[in-house]
Amino acid sequence: MENRKKIERISFTAMAVTILTVPLYLLIHTYGQSSDTTLDSAQYVGRQACIECHLNEYTQWTGSDHDLAMQPANDSTVLGNFNNQTIEYNGMTHKLFRKDDKFFVYTDGENGEMEEFEVKYTFGYYPLQQYLVEFDKGRLQTLPLTWNSKDNAWYHMANEIYKDEIIEHNNWLHWTNQAQNWNSMCADCHSTNLVKGYDVDHDSYNTTWNEIDVSCEACHGPASKHLEWAAKAEYARNEHNNYGLVVQTSNIDNKQYTDLCVRCHTRRGTVSDFKHSADIYNHTIPNLPTGENYHIDGQILDEDYVYGSFTQSKMFMQNVQCNDCHDVHSTRRHFEDNRLCTQCHRADDYDTYNHHFHKKFGEQGNAVIADDGVKFAVGEGTRCINCHMPAQFYMGVDYRNDHSIRIPRPDLTKELGTPNACNQCHADKSTQWAIDYVNKWHGVGRPYQYGLAFKEAQTGSPKGFDDLVNIYKDEVYPEIVRAIAVHYLGVYYQSQSKDILYTAINNFNGHIRYNALQSLVVNDQKSLNKVLEMLSDNTKAIRIECATKLNTLQPDQIPVKYKKAYAKAQNEYLETLRYSADFPTGKFNLANYYYNTNQIDKAEEFFKRALKQDDQLHTIKINLALLYNSKGEHKKTDLLFKDYLKHMPEDGNTMFSYSLFLSEQKRYDESMEYLLKAHKLSPKNSRIAYNIAMMYDFENNKTEAIKFLKTAIDNSPNDPGFYVALLQLHVKYQQTAKSKTVARTILEKFPDISDKEQIEAIANRK
Repeated sequence: MENRKKIERISFTAMAVTILTVPLYLLIHTYGQSSDTTLDSAQYVGRQACIECHLNEYTQWTGSDHDLAMQPANDSTVLGNFNNQTIEYNGMTHKLFRKDDKFFVYTDGENGEMEEFEVKYTFGYYPLQQYLVEFDKGRLQTLPLTWNSKDNAWYHMANEIYKDEIIEHNNWLHWTNQAQNWNSMCADCHSTNLVKGYDVDHDSYNTTWNEIDVSCEACHGPASKHLEWAAKAEYARNEHNNYGLVVQTSNIDNKQYTDLCVRCHTRRGTVSDFKHSADIYNHTIPNLPTGENYHIDGQILDEDYVYGSFTQSKMFMQNVQCNDCHDVHSTRRHFEDNRLCTQCHRADDYDTYNHHFHKKFGEQGNAVIADDGVKFAVGEGTRCINCHMPAQFYMGVDYRNDHSIRIPRPDLTKELGTPNACNQCHADKSTQWAIDYVNKWHGVGRPYQYGLAFKEAQTGSPKGFDDLVNIYKDEVYPEIVRAIAVHYLGVYYQSQSKDILYTAINNFNGHIRYNALQSLVVNDQKSLNKVLEMLSDNTKAIRIECATKLNTLQPDQIPVKYKKAYAKAQNEYLETLRYSADFPTGKFNLANYYYNTNQIDKAEEFFKRALKQDDQLHTIKINLALLYNSKGEHKKTDLLFKDYLKHMPEDGNTMFSYSLFLSEQKRYDESMEYLLKAHKLSPKNSRIAYNIAMMYDFENNKTEAIKFLKTAIDNSPNDPGFYVALLQLHVKYQQTAKSKTVARTILEKFPDISDKEQIEAIANRK
């Protein structure tokens, strides 16, 4: 009995540690900034100070997307029709009207009741305009009642982006809640020098900006030193300090240039308010093009804001940069037709029928209706972007092009299930139809695409490992793609990839370097040393990730020579957690920090606050259950596990955790019931099979005990612990021949195993 309880308690503790480990950030390297010394002394002066010398640039900027990013609501800025309009959604009639020269809406508020709200600001202008409403504690919230500037019509945003859900007032996604909060979700990319000003203790904001829109200094940095430079006589101007500007925008390469835009034009995490510096990842960590935002081959799925796509592209690899296609001040494209591409690509090679194989504008033919309902007229197939940058709708009406700029690959649709431009337009045709035409026009055989490797890696096969290693090592691939390979090596091949991750940690590219560190599991002295060595890294996100990985250690476990750097990194980590704690996931991470540093009361407070903010974030319930279990409040633990499994009944791993908890409570029959359910849901989890075996052993059911231990071995053939457990069972049940066979297998597979002499004695028994 005591042995079994010990085994189960150890397993439960191990599971707790796993659940409480929360990865936070992804990263890139950046360039093109002046020194932090210049930044610290430079002040924001406002765009009026720029006009005298830069009138042409100012004129181009006026009326641009950046200029109109956010404005006070008035007759000249509001595009929407507020002349007593109505819109139906969720069984309610929402109204838009004017009163005393102000703009109002009548819609469902925080408690679900219909209320009147005044519009304070506009947000954007084309192809849609949104509106902001003031709430208490300094919050601005984004109304779902949205003006379609393209078609001059109102629509309800939730009806477009949450089509399969009914968003009630208590849902985190409701417009009055955090998912639609301007201060944290939108503000930093729509105004200049935005300071979020979140107070975690009072859950309030004091958000400030220098200019309401994206003005000159948002991109060029605070300009006071530049004004000082310009005021000097020409002979007295220093030619080697970038004209006194904080940000260098000329005489830089395309990576440096693109990185100037990355803080807003990417899916990202933030560790602090934006500050122009030499390292953009001191405050911004762009997401890798993986997961739920991208298809496995890197095509856009959810909103990506361009960077994650563009940095995969062959264009980026060939030194193309943002301003080759876009005017940086007007934000418009240089051309709206194929001339945009024929700036570089020869028109007589590419803007011809023998390349695109489509009818020209004006020729006879039939329009096609794409899979998203867009009608493509005859001639649209000749446009480069329609084949190489297919678009899709976001936010209901915003038609955005995929900036990975790729060749249509219907063959990958067949292999990977990813979309292709041919069938996106010709939605009535089959994938094979598209494959046949591509083969007819361009011959059989397509280049290898990294999505194939990423799909293979998800199976955990040896080929998947080899493919990932090849991509990581091959500099022909874009750095962001190589970073994905590093990420997947850590996720799917941790034990095999340790040495590769150690090497990648020292890579010059920030994406690769960070993801190697983020993917590294610290489970031995060598991996611990690697993390300790990086505590003094120049990059804030690296230091924070190190602090994350060391968060469960006690201070006396940190070697003396690292204590100072460790303390600094932990403080930065805590500052970042508090900065992000306006999100429910931020509160969750902060609670985990407090839990791991033995501040149990604070941990409980922030778990509860996170759950109150988003009761659909069910993972919080697991961690809170573990906290209550550590405090001996077992009834609360039990209720939280049950509530979680009610909402997430297919989560075999958490069902396993619950079974271990039940065993600790000596509720063995219930524990066995949940263990068997967990095994059915997660048949490849060796720990579940092992614990089932131990339960059967306790019941002296040797047949089932041995069967499940063999299952554990089949799932984890390189784990010596399961072989030793099987050996112990054969010895216990006096199965001498089987004992000898297993003992010999152990000695052959694990020649350096501890207790080798005892195992040899069993193997050689006569």
